[in-house]
Amino acid sequence: MRIQDIIEGKREWRAHVARVKELPQDYQIVYKEIQKYLFKVGPVELTSGTGLLSGIIDLFEEGAALGKGVLEVTGSDVAAFCDDLIKDSKTYADIYQESVDQKGNKA
Repeated sequence: MRIQDIIEGKREWRAHVARVKELPQDYQIVYKEIQKYLFKVGPVELTSGTGLLSGIIDLFEEGAALGKGVLEVTGSDVAAFCDDLIKDSKTYADIYQESVDQKGNKA
């Protein structure tokens, strides 16, 4: 990874965080909890450009613009909302399991 890539990644992350700070307070709280949950679960495409987190912010910005409460957007079960978002996503745990399976098949 080049230094320029690292700098660009930091720039994108700062812009991402700035978008979160522009959301209403209730949206910010739910977003941060979703982010913690997704960081633990580990879907591979969380941030990059049109990644999952950016999509969530897009959805939240739209909901806030329409005057909806955050739970009207996500539903009352935020964990189920997250699980639905990543149900078809590859996680780091999946990648690790595949590598273990491949090593096991070679042995």
